Amino acid sequence: MAQAAIDQDAHTDRALDGVLPSLRCPVSGQPLRREGSTLVSLDGRHRYTIADPGIPLFAVRPHLQASRIQQAHYDHIAPEYVRNLVLPHTRIYAAYLDEVLLDAIGADPPGFVGELCCGRGEAFHLLRTLAAGVPAGGIGLDISQAMLKAASGEFPREEFLFIQADATMLPLADEIFDTVFMLGGIHHVNDRDRLFAEIYRVLKPGGRFYFREPVNDFFLWRWLRSVVYRLSPTLDAETERPLRHHQTTAQLTRAGLEVIHWRTCGFLAYCIVMNSDVLLVNRLLRLLPGIRRITRAAARIDDWAVGLPFLRNAGLQVVGVARKPPATSSESPRIRSSRYRSIRPPIPAGVQRPHFGDASELEQPEISATGPSGA
Repeated sequence: MAQAAIDQDAHTDRALDGVLPSLRCPVSGQPLRREGSTLVSLDGRHRYTIADPGIPLFAVRPHLQASRIQQAHYDHIAPEYVRNLVLPHTRIYAAYLDEVLLDAIGADPPGFVGELCCGRGEAFHLLRTLAAGVPAGGIGLDISQAMLKAASGEFPREEFLFIQADATMLPLADEIFDTVFMLGGIHHVNDRDRLFAEIYRVLKPGGRFYFREPVNDFFLWRWLRSVVYRLSPTLDAETERPLRHHQTTAQLTRAGLEVIHWRTCGFLAYCIVMNSDVLLVNRLLRLLPGIRRITRAAARIDDWAVGLPFLRNAGLQVVGVARKPPATSSESPRIRSSRYRSIRPPIPAGVQRPHFGDASELEQPEISATGPSGA
């Protein structure tokens, strides 16, 4: 047991040291150096604790009130949230939703991956099933330290690092990810212009942003969710807002991202088997004989229903893909992304305006590490 803990510490040390050149102070935009269990901005004005098990904390108290609410919520429910994911009917129906997402991904290698609002690393789990294999490495970010501890325990390999951060103030350099995933996180973020601008900034030219989220284009689901969100003690109607197609595509376009795929999935059976974290009665379904077989059949019926022409946009979930255009000679991605930095939270007086250069652009600090450098 003690040896396992030592090995885990070594893995997280190597993971952190390996991606340190890509990390930035979320306030000043400066590169960071490591001083023991702390990350420090180059000018020494901002310090960030590295918590056990090797999770840098960049948003102990988030700037936005909505982020603070979500942080407290998921820190509180993290154990129950993880338990609900392994209920038999939840796993079977989630496999159907995963198939829809995998169809959108295709067979292209995901490269270096960023997962925002990662929870326990849902996208990293999913990418294991791709023919191309696991990603070349990745960084998972979440506002909840409790969720990140669960993720770190499931991905002890040094290729993955988990960071506590606000998705609207990413502590990352420009253009570091080949692919960004967000599975169930967008609807928790009210300031989506800022969120999508940050995703644009950290994606490489030609990179893709995959998302799977609750969607509210069908009037019945809007009404049902308006009731459930107000009655359930595990939801907050002010900070959880499902997507709408016209709003989301407009916001992504403003950020410079091109929407290339939008498919809804999930219908009536989703309401029954996929809300165990919201409706307590759903957890009792695990006791029903043959629930796995029943859920598989229900998922097939749901898939058939949302395939009908008049219900094509009536699903409860949407799988979407947006692409960052390749770089052109007329406008470099770095110049373009910089125009969106003005929508970040106000910078305190006397603090340098963020400069989020790429990982090779700025002079790198000397790294004080407790483990060997990552590959």
